[in-house]
Amino acid sequence: MRDLVSDKSVLDLLSARRGHFLLESGHHGDLWLDLETLCLQPQRVQEIAAELADQVSSMNADVVCGPLVEGAFVAILVALQLSLPFVYSERFARAAEGGFFPAGYRVPAALREQVRDKRVVIVNDVINAGSAVRGTFTDLEDCGASVVGISALLVLGTAAAEWASSKAVPLVSVASMPNNLWTATECPLCASGVTLEDVAEFTKLLT
Repeated sequence: MRDLVSDKSVLDLLSARRGHFLLESGHHGDLWLDLETLCLQPQRVQEIAAELADQVSSMNADVVCGPLVEGAFVAILVALQLSLPFVYSERFARAAEGGFFPAGYRVPAALREQVRDKRVVIVNDVINAGSAVRGTFTDLEDCGASVVGISALLVLGTAAAEWASSKAVPLVSVASMPNNLWTATECPLCASGVTLEDVAEFTKLLT
């Protein structure tokens, strides 16, 4: 069974609030986590990242990759724990079919050859719909890397697990919790007239 103390430890690092929010994936949700607060207690993050590294170690990766911003912070801690090279991916706007997943993630040019023919594990901070992980996964494959696993401190809901399963890669995390995720047409908060908050100005990616 999952250690509930670890679950609480991860959640204690994040500032959370309820409402009606536009997420990076284009979905709507009723939970917002201020990920910028994650590293206010770096020693605690390091301790939890070490627990994640224990789970990742069995994947026998050659390289650890984390999406900027906070995911890369966690990834570099895991890489240090496992004595592995670290690379990262950067977000960019791309054409989005149906308005979903308008954010792509790309490994910088100087790092692309460093992952070619390598076994890479993706490490993130929090995964919900999985925009950062999906984009990073696709670009790593474009680099010629083999993605051998996906991991995060916290996984929200079931979307990430379903997507990882479709790609036949394991997904591990220190903590998990149920979460609501809707398309705009299916969102009950929209139907109820609750104001949608674009806290991170994600609509800029949709235009």
